[in-house]
Amino acid sequence: MNGFSKLAVAMGVAGLALTAPALADMKIGVVNSARLIQESPQGKSVQALLQTEFAARQKELQGLQIALKAKEDKLKKDGDTMSADERSRLEKDLKDGSRDYSQKLQNYQDDANTRQNEELSKVQSVLVEEVQNYAREQKFDLILTEAVYANPSLDVTSGVLAALQARAAKAGTAPAAPAAPAKAPATK
Repeated sequence: MNGFSKLAVAMGVAGLALTAPALADMKIGVVNSARLIQESPQGKSVQALLQTEFAARQKELQGLQIALKAKEDKLKKDGDTMSADERSRLEKDLKDGSRDYSQKLQNYQDDANTRQNEELSKVQSVLVEEVQNYAREQKFDLILTEAVYANPSLDVTSGVLAALQARAAKAGTAPAAPAAPAKAPATK
């Protein structure tokens, strides 16, 4: 190490030594964001909203899957005894049905992911606001949402959840998440 590098390291160590007492006086908390989304009334509301919004399309996809399985089973079972025309028609129906199912499944997944991202974005803004309010009220200097490791005593997720539940109760029976669901896009 050259002289300049040694000086820089020495200054860095001295700087840490001087700030250590200030860091010791800081009030730090950690929040588990995934737990907030899963357990908060606002997050549960979004989950229920999306399940309701996409239930009909899920049911349609399940029906298509069952119909395809039945055609496949029929082809395996009766394919050898069918006429060439019947077998060809069934194979074409199976191929067309499989392609239709795959396209509808892809459209469903794209639409569901888009809606989930839209709604989670709304909920996350509510959660961030509540974490900030909690930090100010409880006089925290720093609240982290991600840490490789944090002592469980620093976890303030339960306190923020309680605040979110109080917020939802104050707003009425419906949590302060999305209001009316957007109409689901038509199946293509």
